[in-house]
Amino acid sequence: MSNTIASEYGHTDTSVPIEHRFNPYSDNGGTILGIAGEDFAVLAGDTRHTSGYSINSRFQPKIMDLGDDLVMSANGFSADGDALIRSFQQQLTWYHFNNQNKKLRPSSAARLIQHLLYGHRFFPYYVHTIIAGLDEEGKGAIYSFDPVGSYEREQCRAGGAAASLIMPFLDNQVNFKNQYDPATGQARLKTYLKLDEVLNLVRDAFTSATERHIEVGDCLQIKIITKEGVREEFYPLKRD
Repeated sequence: MSNTIASEYGHTDTSVPIEHRFNPYSDNGGTILGIAGEDFAVLAGDTRHTSGYSINSRFQPKIMDLGDDLVMSANGFSADGDALIRSFQQQLTWYHFNNQNKKLRPSSAARLIQHLLYGHRFFPYYVHTIIAGLDEEGKGAIYSFDPVGSYEREQCRAGGAAASLIMPFLDNQVNFKNQYDPATGQARLKTYLKLDEVLNLVRDAFTSATERHIEVGDCLQIKIITKEGVREEFYPLKRD
């Protein structure tokens, strides 16, 4: 189809095509973050679900307990996140069936998610994925993924709408970047934080993000993985 328009600079008409676009993706807002400790891991996210300036739901948890002391979040386009988590859970069921219910370790789970994401690289899942658990030595493990499967193990990572606000805060407070010992002038050594320190950081990070980002808010969901298992906590956030 084309449309005829009159040119301002001449007496001839110019025919230009009318372009029709279809975008299969949407961003449903929200933010997630993970922090690894010496003997624990934390994965947190807000519960707001949006479409543009509209709030579809004020309570849609984004952090899923997968079993095997693994938790996962795929934040971005909600439908793709749900599809990815369902695919992983199906593969996990087959893994248990074929391996006499052997526990899946975070490193193996990360490789499995990589294959699921890379298998859809020509029509990617429009999500930022993070998984959390405890490794073979009992240390906290956080793995983050891009939409086509590239991944790495990190001590902290934020993803989603307010990631650009939260990640610099985590770099400073968890990775100790740009922190120096005032007595010696040397860069502060990177160490693990305690669980209560991490929980305070997570709450502070999301409280700050809700002040600056309309797609983050309502309620904060935190899942904590320790050797005793997975427990969940909720905290209120701004609702405007």
